[in-house]
Amino acid sequence: MERSTVTFFLFLIITGAAIGDPLEMMVGNLGDSLSVPCRSIVGNETLSVVSWLKDGGVVASQNLSVVQTPSDDKRLSITKEGSLNIAGLLLIDEGIYICNYSSLDHKTETQMGIQLLIAGGPTNVRTEVTPVAALPNGTLFVQKDSAVSFNCSSNSYPSQTLSWVFQDLESNSSVLASSNKSPLELHVSSIQSSNQGTYSCIAQNTLSNQTASKSTLLLVYYTPDRHPECSWVMGNDSSHLLLNCSWHGSYPLPTLQWEEVLGADRSKPPVLNVSMTTESLVATLNRSELYDGQTLQCTGQNQMLRSQPRFCSVTLKAPLPKGVTLLTALEGGNATLTCSEANSTPVAKTSWRRRTSNSQIQEVVPSAKYIVSDLGPEFTLKIVNISKFDEGVYLCRSENTLMVKELEFLLTVESSVSYAGGVVGVFIAMLIIGVGIAVGVSAYRNRDRICLGKIIPFMEEERHDVFHLVESDDEEIFSEPVARSIAAATNGHATSIVQIHRIPSSDHEDLGTTDTEVEETSKPPEQELVTF
Repeated sequence: MERSTVTFFLFLIITGAAIGDPLEMMVGNLGDSLSVPCRSIVGNETLSVVSWLKDGGVVASQNLSVVQTPSDDKRLSITKEGSLNIAGLLLIDEGIYICNYSSLDHKTETQMGIQLLIAGGPTNVRTEVTPVAALPNGTLFVQKDSAVSFNCSSNSYPSQTLSWVFQDLESNSSVLASSNKSPLELHVSSIQSSNQGTYSCIAQNTLSNQTASKSTLLLVYYTPDRHPECSWVMGNDSSHLLLNCSWHGSYPLPTLQWEEVLGADRSKPPVLNVSMTTESLVATLNRSELYDGQTLQCTGQNQMLRSQPRFCSVTLKAPLPKGVTLLTALEGGNATLTCSEANSTPVAKTSWRRRTSNSQIQEVVPSAKYIVSDLGPEFTLKIVNISKFDEGVYLCRSENTLMVKELEFLLTVESSVSYAGGVVGVFIAMLIIGVGIAVGVSAYRNRDRICLGKIIPFMEEERHDVFHLVESDDEEIFSEPVARSIAAATNGHATSIVQIHRIPSSDHEDLGTTDTEVEETSKPPEQELVTF
């Protein structure tokens, strides 16, 4: 290498070129064809001899249109204008080329130096994105929030610059990374939906500025955290049901499917089975296809949820109005009828109606007389300034797509006079009951004194008690009374004396008893002392 350099500099001195003079530079690409011109030749000159030297050695010469090359290199040729053509450039073609020529008109010779540089590439640009999955058409996709690595490489001579360029779906471009080293790596720790787009690896030869690139479309798939949302409303015709399933925030668009969930009996075909790739799917059913307790389900799927679909469902329920159905109101006052209906799916439409005396049904129209209100699941009908005309049957009518249910309310209206009499009667009845309860409680508390007041008191204090027992005998007449005295001493109490008199019956009074006999009869009886 050093010997060639010395030879080259000697060649420059011999040819009269100054070392410090700048050389004209040309760049050729490997494999291409190139023409090196001889700048000093005038176009109208007739050339006799032309020689081309490379790094001090003759590589080609022409004498009267006969080209000679010492190495017999067929890639080299000289044109009639004196230019050197090189076909299929190789790296060995790099060097400084000098043109020597002479003409028939002028016997002068001039030399000119041109430095030829060879550039190769960039070629064989390669990209790799991991970890990713591929669609059937080859498009790559990755799940949101995952880590992704990008790798780029190519072949280039003598050097190159590698760059990763990102272009989003709106064609906005930005350079993500650049380096003179190969391969060039790029890491994204948590890829987002905004990172979806085209990633291009661009390789540029630093000598020839020739570029080559390879692009990769990367899709970022994601699904919302929530499940699909099912909603249902009655159509303009109450006999039709509109089902809507929506699942927003998914990429790519999800596939939604409405279907009927069948019970144990699967012999009956489902009334609903429709699917579409969309964010919102609407299905319509009529009343003949619906029944109480029927379950309809919407399933959402996309590429990221092949094995774990998400769903929502709706179970249809018939309306069931409830309330206190027997009401009594005072004439001239107000009455409020309350009907609750919170179980129906879809939500039932509730209204108030009245059955007239001739069994006709009339809808209650809200007015100053009839005040209708809707407080969530409760529906109320307030009747103001009630009269006998308002007495009768009222209907709470709830209707959804499944069926119609009515709850009857019976309103009775009483006059103010009968109401006042009833109030007084109730008051008197309550008063009597209260007095009875008070007397009963008092009697219960003093039951010992009431029931045993004539027997037990001798145990409480010391006194003499005398009982007179009288017997009558219809068959005998006693001329003198028999007196028995019974005395008993118990627990230190005084003795009680009991006298028994036998008195003739009333039949003997008719015999004409005299006063004397009465006196005799009234004599003190014989007494007996009985000890208890």
